[in-house]
Amino acid sequence: MEAKVSMTSDSHMPEGVRIGVRLKIAALWVAMLFLFAYGDIFGLFVPGRIDEIRGGKISGIEITQTFLLAASVYVAIASLMIFLTLVLRPTVGRWPNIVLPILASVIGESWVYFWFLSIAEGALLLLIIWYAWRWPTLER
Repeated sequence: MEAKVSMTSDSHMPEGVRIGVRLKIAALWVAMLFLFAYGDIFGLFVPGRIDEIRGGKISGIEITQTFLLAASVYVAIASLMIFLTLVLRPTVGRWPNIVLPILASVIGESWVYFWFLSIAEGALLLLIIWYAWRWPTLER
């Protein structure tokens, strides 16, 4: 017997097709990484920022190997969470998806574009926490 799939009138998605929590959370991590990247790219257009970087500082913080390693680890963890969200059991994946977004913060920025991106990142992080908290434990 063939299953009948009907299309809804207001979308191109078949009726009854649900996007799982895993995919929603992974997509939110991807979106947040784009905001990270674009925030940093747009920051290069702030007058004086490139000179500040050439002088060895960013937002008043000295650029050292330790700073760059910490920033790299921060981005790597967010990147890894995309994969881990898709493969870990909900009981294991829930807590990293709740705890890690709480650790995100804004340091030393005063430009409006950066605050906008930070608020957007915060909203995505809150959605990650919300979906992770509500993640059904029976989902495989």
